[in-house]
Amino acid sequence: MHHEVDQSFLELPLRALADAALARARSLGAEHADFRFERVRYASWRLRDARPSGSSDTTDLGYAVRVVHGGAWGFASGVDLSPDAAARVASQAVSMARLSARVIAAAGSDERVELADEPAHAERTWVSSYEIDPFEVPAEEKSGLLAEWSARLLRADGVAHVDASLMTVHENKFYADTAGTVTTQQRVRLHPALTAVAVDAESGGFDSMRTLAPPVGRGWEYLRGTGWDWDGELERIPGLLAEKMRAPSVRAGRYDLVVDPSNLWLTIHESIGHATELDRALGYEAAYAGTSFATFDKLGSLAYGSPVMHVTGDRTAEHGLATIGYDDEGVEAQSWDLVRDGTLVGYQLDRRIARLTGFERSNGCAYADSPGHVPVQRMANVSLRPDAADVSAQDLIAGVEDGIYVVGDRSWSIDMQRYNFQFTGQRFYRIEHGRLAGQLRDVAYQATTTDFWGSMEAVGGPRTYVLGGAFNCGKAQPGQVASVSHGCPSALFRDVNILNTAEEGGSQ
Repeated sequence: MHHEVDQSFLELPLRALADAALARARSLGAEHADFRFERVRYASWRLRDARPSGSSDTTDLGYAVRVVHGGAWGFASGVDLSPDAAARVASQAVSMARLSARVIAAAGSDERVELADEPAHAERTWVSSYEIDPFEVPAEEKSGLLAEWSARLLRADGVAHVDASLMTVHENKFYADTAGTVTTQQRVRLHPALTAVAVDAESGGFDSMRTLAPPVGRGWEYLRGTGWDWDGELERIPGLLAEKMRAPSVRAGRYDLVVDPSNLWLTIHESIGHATELDRALGYEAAYAGTSFATFDKLGSLAYGSPVMHVTGDRTAEHGLATIGYDDEGVEAQSWDLVRDGTLVGYQLDRRIARLTGFERSNGCAYADSPGHVPVQRMANVSLRPDAADVSAQDLIAGVEDGIYVVGDRSWSIDMQRYNFQFTGQRFYRIEHGRLAGQLRDVAYQATTTDFWGSMEAVGGPRTYVLGGAFNCGKAQPGQVASVSHGCPSALFRDVNILNTAEEGGSQ
């Protein structure tokens, strides 16, 4: 269903503010200036055992001016919606750039900020793909549905507690720059989740099972069954949780793994998504969350994984959380290869990093999470492509004599270079002679990034492909949060090291 940009957003003085800010920046000698106006509404609901435990509804509204002046960045933001105020904010941004230029010169650096070329995109409008704006649905209906689902789980044998949550976002952005690009955009996204908890009264032991439904760039129709079988998943959870409570602990060792998309998306995020952000690979992110082993000198030569590994960066995927029409530097959304035939062939770029490293054009990875923050290089929808053949998860399992099937994400750990890692999951199944043979507990898989992806022997076909993701990817200082999706099929990995987490934690 096609939606128009909210009229209430269009009625704000977007053009008047942009014209005043950009004119002032030009008059002060800025080589480049851009203006970004945002209105972002966040609402969430939380329930504990089918009873409300918290809710919030906030709106972030304001604008930002970013300039390049004297070869340095300048940035300022404001909330006063008058042209004079917008011009003053532009003056502040230029003053900041002048100060930055003096600091850079005093440090003996001659590096200048220059931006990769981008065609002007004048008067463009983009709206994400959704049917029902979640903010048009009464709050009572949202909390009521969560309460109904929670009560359904609580009625099942063995379920002691249920946590339920729903996060929704409605985002509007207006962008204009001195090159002539003018874009207006609107997108919605939401993240529902339910967690059932079981408690063993005799031993005091407990465990949990969370829905596998990923956050999505959809509307309220998602909770009505478009894109996910909620009834089916809620029906299965109590039995799966009961089996998990009875499951034996895994024997540590080396196993073949078949990894479900509900788990593999997170491994992609941490070991590929972050590692192929070029600002991180160049060392610009070293002070927070690390750098990357996939350094720029390895482009075109690093054996990232096996020949069946094909990973794309994508800002265009339908319902993707990082899907946009134009990024926060006015760059049109694109799709491109990051890893092809197992070799590193690309990075995620913004305009400055693209120019700095010799790329002709940014691939549209600049994003700011609020009008008070400067755009930084952020992750696209980084996805592992499926096999063109109709290979099912069962086909992959059938090729394993002694292994483990991994479903759902849970905890993880990865080093600052995105190289050494371990991941756990929601549930694990023993594979014996090509068949599932019951659940296991206390499983974590451990590897280096290149060893793990190098051990990938096969990937599933299009029917196994699922677009997973997260609302809470953190980066930058001051910290910013972005939503991002990662699509992938089921995949088969050979001879992976498995830890027993209970033994590692000293509880056995």
